[in-house]
Amino acid sequence: MGREAQGVTDMMYMTDRKKYLVGIDIGTTSLKTAIFDTDGNMVSSSTIDYTLDTKGSLVEFDALEYISIVRRSLTEAARIAFPDCDKDKLTEIIAGLSVDTQGETLIVTDENFAPLRPAIVWLDNRADAEEKKIEADFGHELVYRVTGQPEITATWPACKLMWIRGNEPAVFNRIRHVFLLEDWILWALTGKTVTEPTIQSSTIYFDICKKQWWAEMLSYIGLDITVFSEIVPSGVKVGAMDTDWFFGGGEAGKSCGCGISVVSGALDQISGAIGAGVVGSGVISEMTGTTMAVFAPVSEIPPYSPDSIIPCHINYDGSYALLSWTPTAGIALKWFKNQLCESFSFKELDRLADKVEPGCSGLVFIPYLCGSTMPKYNPDARGVFYGLTMEHTRGHMVRAILESVACMLRSTLEYLDVSCDEIRTMGGGASSSLWCQIKADITGVRLATLKNTETACLGTAILAGMGAGIFKSVEAACDRIVRTDKVYVPNQNEKTEAAYHRYIEADEKLYPSGK
Repeated sequence: MGREAQGVTDMMYMTDRKKYLVGIDIGTTSLKTAIFDTDGNMVSSSTIDYTLDTKGSLVEFDALEYISIVRRSLTEAARIAFPDCDKDKLTEIIAGLSVDTQGETLIVTDENFAPLRPAIVWLDNRADAEEKKIEADFGHELVYRVTGQPEITATWPACKLMWIRGNEPAVFNRIRHVFLLEDWILWALTGKTVTEPTIQSSTIYFDICKKQWWAEMLSYIGLDITVFSEIVPSGVKVGAMDTDWFFGGGEAGKSCGCGISVVSGALDQISGAIGAGVVGSGVISEMTGTTMAVFAPVSEIPPYSPDSIIPCHINYDGSYALLSWTPTAGIALKWFKNQLCESFSFKELDRLADKVEPGCSGLVFIPYLCGSTMPKYNPDARGVFYGLTMEHTRGHMVRAILESVACMLRSTLEYLDVSCDEIRTMGGGASSSLWCQIKADITGVRLATLKNTETACLGTAILAGMGAGIFKSVEAACDRIVRTDKVYVPNQNEKTEAAYHRYIEADEKLYPSGK
């Protein structure tokens, strides 16, 4: 920490031309603030974890506590980056700040912006009856054509608002402002009620074709359009914040005309894609952590298909993006390690797998330990080692797990019908060179890791730089500051192709499509 702070202090002698950008990434159970210079170098960061309030299908969090955590994280990050800086100087050197958040977390307030109840977190599934009612009254096809969401689930804010209307009518009747988490933090920092399209894409009351509120759904819910925030694009200045926020203070909802520029952000997945440089054609991103998420930019909304389960979101620039995720990826390897190889490190497991030929001598792993979502939806599917014989070793089983996730990635790309020249890979899986090479070999697509792994914070900082006038465009910023690290060139051969087709055959035999 001392060496990092010293480096920043040295740079501060050039404050006439050295500027900084702040990216805040608010996840489900943790918040990270990162401060970058305009070349994309991270000079400090602060992470704060928090625990959600859960009871059965209910998942909530104190709406005001979100604001307190932002304040604490900003203060900690600033103390590391600028230990000797006063408030006036901070205004000069921080060019802009933006925020990305999880989607679907709902906050409702009265006319004075006082929360009427705890925030209903995106994971909350209480609104199952409301989900079924919307499905019956609107149908999947209409909802998809307007909102890009092929499924109607209890997590969508429209369903949550309907639940409040039916179960907490006194609260519902007092609603004067409806926020998602990004909007809530932007209001706290600037006093402005604004939102942007990427975060609203999965509410099912936002029209992603017209980029405006879906009046028919709002009327159905029973709320006037005036309770919803003004819509602005991602990456535009929405107001200014007092530097007190970086010193343990800062009054929520206070408008400040001459402070640090605050810029509209994006959904966390979209900010992460920006931070990975996924801003043009031919490049997609995949993140292998506990789950696997694939992000693919597209120019238009795919036509409706009753069999499709891939949601389409508005991208940062007003175009579109497909978001796919599967519930089991890295967690399968962690499960295997914890249950059967507890004394081994992940690097040791990699070394065992590296000794095994592609295809694992016929062994296939089906990674559905938590069911399957995409490209084949089957919540009842379960994990399987298929074709196990006496010749198979621990190394074969580890490699089979690695290959299964790579096969799942390829089948997802084929299902999305998106061509790409390069995959930017993120998450814990990106730290395994063997796994990266296996993914490249099985997909047949070049794979690249990133030098800066805090892609969401970096992407959000890039949006901050856009709104603050530091960058001419998101694309220009990415060309300048997003840097790849290792590149894995595919080595497709008969063994890798046979491994993929064997995986598909086993998957289809165990869990036939359409059943």
